[in-house]
Amino acid sequence: MTEQIKQQLMEKNQKIIDMVVEKVKRDFPEDIAIVGLAGSFATGDFYEKSDLDLIIINNTQRGWEISESFLLDDVGYDFYCTPWETRIEEEANLESPGVSSLLDMKVLYCAKPEYLEKLRSYQQRALALLAEPIGENCIRRGERGISLAKESFARMVLEESIGRVRYCSSEVVYHLFNTIVALNNTYLKRGTKRHFEELSAYRYLPENFEGLYWNVLRSRTVTEIRATTQAFLKSVILLCEKMRRELVPSPKPTKENLRGTYEELWSNYRNKVLKSAEEKDLSYAYWTAMGAQNFLNEMTKEKGTPEFDLMAHFDPKYLGGFAKAFEEIAEEYRKIYDSVGLLVEQFDTFEELYQHFMEQKDNKKA
Repeated sequence: MTEQIKQQLMEKNQKIIDMVVEKVKRDFPEDIAIVGLAGSFATGDFYEKSDLDLIIINNTQRGWEISESFLLDDVGYDFYCTPWETRIEEEANLESPGVSSLLDMKVLYCAKPEYLEKLRSYQQRALALLAEPIGENCIRRGERGISLAKESFARMVLEESIGRVRYCSSEVVYHLFNTIVALNNTYLKRGTKRHFEELSAYRYLPENFEGLYWNVLRSRTVTEIRATTQAFLKSVILLCEKMRRELVPSPKPTKENLRGTYEELWSNYRNKVLKSAEEKDLSYAYWTAMGAQNFLNEMTKEKGTPEFDLMAHFDPKYLGGFAKAFEEIAEEYRKIYDSVGLLVEQFDTFEELYQHFMEQKDNKKA
C-alpha cells in the first residue's frame, strides 16, 4: 500500500469520525459517553479495505439509535454501541475476547470528564488482573473457555452436514483460542488475521499446538473434522489440567473443611442407594448414583478428598454390587474423618441429640 493510499484512507476515516462525533454532540449529548478507535487503524495493521472500528460507549438505551451499517467505497462499516454494564464490564473482568477494545482504545470524543475517569477505572481493573501471576484466576477463566468449547463440540457431534459440523468445529477452535489466551493471562491485541501468530508466541501452549490447529483447518470430511477437533480440544484440556496441578495449590482435607460432609453424603444418598438396590429400581438407582458421584467429585475438587469412582460400579444387572461399592466408599470417606480427628455427628437417642443441639446453639450465641 502506497503512502498516498494510506493518506487517503486516513482522511476518509477522519471525515467519518467527525461525522459521528457531530451527530453525537447534536442528537445524543446525554446518551453517548465516549467514542473511541480500536482495531486495525488503532494498531496500524490495516490495508486498503479495512473498516473503521469505532467503540461507542452509550449511557442510555436511546444511545443505541446511533447504530449504523453502510457501504462506502466498497468497504463495509458497522457502528454499534458498547454499554458500560455489559461489554465494558466483561472486558474489565477479562471475560470477553474484546479486551483490546478497552485497553488499547484511542479516545476520540468524551462527553464529560467523569466518563473518562469511569473508563480509566475499568481499564485499571483489567490491568490489575493482567498483572497477577498466572494461577487460580486465569486457570478458572480458561476452564470456562473449555466448558464453552465442550458445548460446541457436543453440538458438532450431533450434526450431520459438513457445513454445520465445520461451523461447530470453528466455534470449538474459537473458544480454545480464548482459553489459551486466558491461561497465559493476557489478551489478543490484534485482529483475527494475527491471532494464530500471537498465540504461537505464548509461554503456555498445548503440545503440537501448530500441528493440531492446522489439522483442523485442513480437514475435508466430517470424520476428519470431528477427529482433529477432538484432538485439539483434548490437548487444551490436558494443558489446563497440567497448569492447575503445577501452579495452583491443591486443597487438603482438614477438620474444618470436612465437617458435616460425611453426614451429608449419608443423608442425601446412603438410604436411597440401599432402597433402590433392594427394590431393583434401575431408574432410582441411576439418578442416585449420579447425585452421589457429583457430590464426591465436588468434595475432591473443593476439599481435597481422594477421587472415588462410584459410577464405575454401577451395573444395571447387579444393583447389589453398586450398593456394596457405595458402602465401601462411604467407609473410606469416614476414615478421612478419622485422619483429621473429626468425629461423625451420630446419636443413639433424641435426648442426646437435643442436648447436643441446644448446647451447640448456646455456645454459638456466647
